[in-house]
Amino acid sequence: MWAKAKRRLLIGAGTLSAGLGIIGIFIPILPTTPFLLLAAACYMRSSERFYQWLINNRIFGAYVSNYIEGRGMPVRIKILTILLLWLTIGLSIACGVQNIVVRVVLVCIAIGVTIHIVLIKKKKVNDD
Repeated sequence: MWAKAKRRLLIGAGTLSAGLGIIGIFIPILPTTPFLLLAAACYMRSSERFYQWLINNRIFGAYVSNYIEGRGMPVRIKILTILLLWLTIGLSIACGVQNIVVRVVLVCIAIGVTIHIVLIKKKKVNDD
């Protein structure tokens, strides 16, 4: 009985994490990568079907599997990701946030995410 409850809990946590990761694609305050990696870890321990869905997803599956396997990220994607991050954070600060503390937190998040992306191993485009 405990194994079944644990499995359901992990699937629920994985699904919540995957959902937050997908939302994080569009909202830069939510970190996409950690949520998708957490979802992968939960699914890996609870559901082979959900795990395969995640790593074989046509939109972000290659990103997750490349990250898990340490194969890196193409430079073009790194640049695009960082540009989109700073564009959305900048727009949020300029148009949507009045509180100076929140602005500072947003800039700190953007700096942290930028450092993380820069430190990810570079992947050649023709690597499999």
